[in-house]
Amino acid sequence: MLLIKRIIALLLDTVLLNIVGALLFDEAGFVISFLIGAVYQWFFLTRNKGQTLGKMLLGIRVVAVKSGGKIGNVEAIVRYLGYYVNTIVLFLGWIVGAVTGRGFHDMLAGTKVVDA
Repeated sequence: MLLIKRIIALLLDTVLLNIVGALLFDEAGFVISFLIGAVYQWFFLTRNKGQTLGKMLLGIRVVAVKSGGKIGNVEAIVRYLGYYVNTIVLFLGWIVGAVTGRGFHDMLAGTKVVDA
């Protein structure tokens, strides 16, 4: 069930960010959307109990593996960059995440997703 919640939360956040990017920007859309995504992830994961808007709606949050508590600035950004690593490596990071519960983005950042 946590996997399904994670997928839905990610899709909700992605759709929200893509809509904002498409409405506000044309040619520089990818770069600006990337930066908006980084700020979005950083802000919500570090300032909002580890929950983006999608994660709040689904009742899940991101925590540090070692402490089980809040993640820091670096972990939030590394985790976001890990989304791209997941995709670039033939979607392998997403597949690993579906099987193990932790994709490359979580492994790189030292994070995991738990029920809130």
